[in-house]
Amino acid sequence: MDKVMSNKGVIALYVLPSLLLLLSIVYIPIVLTGYYGLNKWDGISPMSFIGFDNYKTLVQDQAFWQSAYHSLLLAVFSAISLIGYLAIALVLSGKIKGANLLRKIYLIPMLLSSVAIAQLWIKIYHPSNGVLNTFLNSIGISDPPSWLADPKVVLFSLFVPIVWQYAGFYILIYYAGLKNIPETLTEAARIDGANSWQIAMRIKLPLVTEIIKVTVVLSVVGSLKYFDLIYVMTDGGPNGASEVMASYMYHKAFRSFDFGYGSAIGFFLLLICLLATYLIRKATATKDTVQFH
Repeated sequence: MDKVMSNKGVIALYVLPSLLLLLSIVYIPIVLTGYYGLNKWDGISPMSFIGFDNYKTLVQDQAFWQSAYHSLLLAVFSAISLIGYLAIALVLSGKIKGANLLRKIYLIPMLLSSVAIAQLWIKIYHPSNGVLNTFLNSIGISDPPSWLADPKVVLFSLFVPIVWQYAGFYILIYYAGLKNIPETLTEAARIDGANSWQIAMRIKLPLVTEIIKVTVVLSVVGSLKYFDLIYVMTDGGPNGASEVMASYMYHKAFRSFDFGYGSAIGFFLLLICLLATYLIRKATATKDTVQFH
């Protein structure tokens, strides 16, 4: 077996299928998107090469930068919500009653499609007979906002179901990391007189730091390119108040039939995600990594 695996030809043969798959569904589309962004194209007629004109238009497009601001707000909101997810995981990883049931409850949103979640929250936010406004009316608030129609609140109304949608995913990641910490470490800390708060802050959190870094990257980058639930619930409305970069790209490409400009937005969004990943990794880089065996 060692002789076979030391053969470079055999190694290349094993790697080739996955490499071809990666090229066909990731790298080639990225290159094509960058090329389309250099053209004026409606998706049907022949492309007309215009150089960097689409990118110059993008820099001056106030509607795009407004959508970028909304995506940034979502990224910040999602990153902050990780604190809540981590707190829940810390509680669930302890010896509490009903932890198994609570874990299953938190995982329910992961079992639903984005369309199903969107339809559920549209019903909750319904201005006349939705659960939320019905409750607010019952406690004396006679004029609650139209959550998905008011430009002042629509964006934050969308943040709530998005955070709820991914709660189970991040809680599961944190829970798995916390449960992987040896019990001997926490037991030794308790014998030395440490309370639950001290154990969480000084033992558990340092040991899951690398996991936290990964989830921050996933959360921020995922938020910057988020699309599906916003598209179903508001389609970027009202009047662009909930437009994000991905939905703006979709509207330009598939509604305005400006595939060249839409491709430029998509390629620029890729660069923003790469830059965000680099900055987060740079900001959270440490010389020493806490390890346990």
